[in-house]
Amino acid sequence: MTFNIFKRSIIAILFFITLSHSPLQAQEVGLSFSYFLPKNGYFSTPISPFSIRGLGVDLNRYFALQTGASLYRMSGLNVKDIDDFETKDAILGPNFTVLIPVELVLQFIGNTQEFRLKGGGFGFYGFDNKLNYGNLDKAIRKFEGWDVANSDFDYKHGIGLGYYFGAEYIVYVTRQWGLSLEANYFIGDADLGLNGTYIGGSQGGQLTTREVDYADSKVDFTGLEISIGILITQ
Repeated sequence: MTFNIFKRSIIAILFFITLSHSPLQAQEVGLSFSYFLPKNGYFSTPISPFSIRGLGVDLNRYFALQTGASLYRMSGLNVKDIDDFETKDAILGPNFTVLIPVELVLQFIGNTQEFRLKGGGFGFYGFDNKLNYGNLDKAIRKFEGWDVANSDFDYKHGIGLGYYFGAEYIVYVTRQWGLSLEANYFIGDADLGLNGTYIGGSQGGQLTTREVDYADSKVDFTGLEISIGILITQ
């Protein structure tokens, strides 16, 4: 509960600051190849046109507000807060995930190089979702002590929120464009609400059917994002 209030407060504050400096002007536009390495999930890749980041406004020489968007093809994400068991295997995926960050940037600007420390909030939403029943059934077998298990679940992916922090290094090849290397660590979740049935049992024994409702289950959007990109100044 405290975590949810904290992350929502960060996002609300950053959006308020952004609006108070409207209209938003793009000082730099970034086109980057971003890759996401989720905790307890599978390596995920971007979808063309990859991601657009670095849209924002300089508040002064040292501070800036930035936002953008990325579209990921998530190979697999973990699901947490399942009442009966926890697993380190990916349960949700593959899917498409839209990621929108809002960040406060502390920047140190030189003639041809920049170093930026970043932190803020983000929202995400996954669609065209699929469950990895292979990993889910394996977790159920382990929890129940069965030899075989087959499950059938319904779910609804909610809008996720979280916070993140990271750093970026930029070197300018010309006055108009430069290269960037960036790494961010994301911590967030979204309601999933797994519910359904599973059936299984031990070899030679009778099959058992259980109805379950994991109303508190959440998509675990925790992991490292690595980006390599091009910045274009305007």
